Amino acid sequence: MSDTSRPDHIAWTVSPLDYRYYGASEKLYPKVHPYLSEEANLRYFLRVEAALARGLAEVGVCTPADAEEIARACGEVTFEEVHEEEKRTDHNVRALVNCISRRVGEHARPYIHLGATSSDVWDTATALRLRDFTREVLVPELRALVAALIELAREHRDTVQIGRTHGQHAVPITFGFAIAQYVDRVGGRLLEIERAAGAQRGLLSGAVGAYNAMSVIVPDPLALERAVLAQLGIEPARISTQIAPPEPLADLVHAVLSCFGVLANLADDMRHLQRTEIGEIKERFLATQVGSSTMPHKQNPWNFEHVKSMWKEFAPRMAAVYANQISEHQRDLTNTASTRFVPEIFVGFLDALDRMVGLIRSTDVNAERMQANLAMSRGLFVAEPLYIILALHGVGDAHEVGRRLSLTAREKGISVLEAAAGEPFFDQLTDAERRILAEPERYYTGLAARKVDQVCDHWAEMVALDEAIAATA
Repeated sequence: MSDTSRPDHIAWTVSPLDYRYYGASEKLYPKVHPYLSEEANLRYFLRVEAALARGLAEVGVCTPADAEEIARACGEVTFEEVHEEEKRTDHNVRALVNCISRRVGEHARPYIHLGATSSDVWDTATALRLRDFTREVLVPELRALVAALIELAREHRDTVQIGRTHGQHAVPITFGFAIAQYVDRVGGRLLEIERAAGAQRGLLSGAVGAYNAMSVIVPDPLALERAVLAQLGIEPARISTQIAPPEPLADLVHAVLSCFGVLANLADDMRHLQRTEIGEIKERFLATQVGSSTMPHKQNPWNFEHVKSMWKEFAPRMAAVYANQISEHQRDLTNTASTRFVPEIFVGFLDALDRMVGLIRSTDVNAERMQANLAMSRGLFVAEPLYIILALHGVGDAHEVGRRLSLTAREKGISVLEAAAGEPFFDQLTDAERRILAEPERYYTGLAARKVDQVCDHWAEMVALDEAIAATA
């Protein structure tokens, strides 16, 4: 598609996903197209139709030869012919059925789409392709992100950093501890996404979900439904109307978007650490890269900002997914258009996820700046360990003593320890307590390093176990 004057060129597309993000990416396009493109949608519809024919043969409604003839035709139908047929019928599934019918003989033709409604095909195909995309594309990328975060956290297990609350210096942690938080959060979302993907359900229950047509065709419609869906590797909904219960899909989208929120939070933290006055990490910059159209010196954290920006676009779409839970009686068409946009959420998440994996693997950490920034507040944050130590010595108003000393220190531009030097309790401190106050960056980081080990070991084992299960599935 090098000729931009052609309507099929990417330059003619409307969505930034197509012309700027996955569609323009040689890496992401091959991952998305087999599952979430309109061509892929058709292929999944055809898989359901082929499975229906084989299921009918399995329960003795048609011959295996008829079923295989229909399945062969499903493999030959092209997107172009279905697209043209839909222009005539104004119905996508009927157009698909008509195209299959033209490719089979009279004997097999009656069994195409027999007893099924459009939603049986549509909803089952949607559940299948979103489940498959999640398992085969998103989950491996999430594992890669967890692995990259674990590596970064372990590398900086002991790299001391000032902790921050409300954007203000608090008490020391390690940078590895800060990253371990995200190891655990992403890991938890990974498991929930896998669970939600596995909970997707198909159906073959007919026009109102009561198996009316199927009851005429076979004595046991539930056995036929199980036979068809077993070929597709998906379980049937326990009960449905003409459409599948919407909650499993809503749960999967929620799991994806809540993980997207974790990525946005991580992106925000990493972006803020790159502020000029902080400078604790740096997003790698290519030699040919331009940071600003007017300021040649700029090196902006634009990739982290991109992750946050994509989250801002797709997180609100959860409201539409929730709205899709509501359909009048056994079915209406108010969800048909809105459901078509759901795959875009998965594509946007993949774009941000892929970018985040690369960022975590390549971000430069400036330990010296972390030490320098910690030193800025070193004389003040010892007020907390001092107050704790005083309380253990029986000082009843220890917190107030620490607060008062902090105010004095700020006013005089001295450290809290210098402000406390003349206090009567100061000489009562033990050598160990004095060490904590003298070198808080060494002796007052709590369990930060140990937590890095615990969290990273846990998720390294979980991800490895997960991969082992996937390999034997």
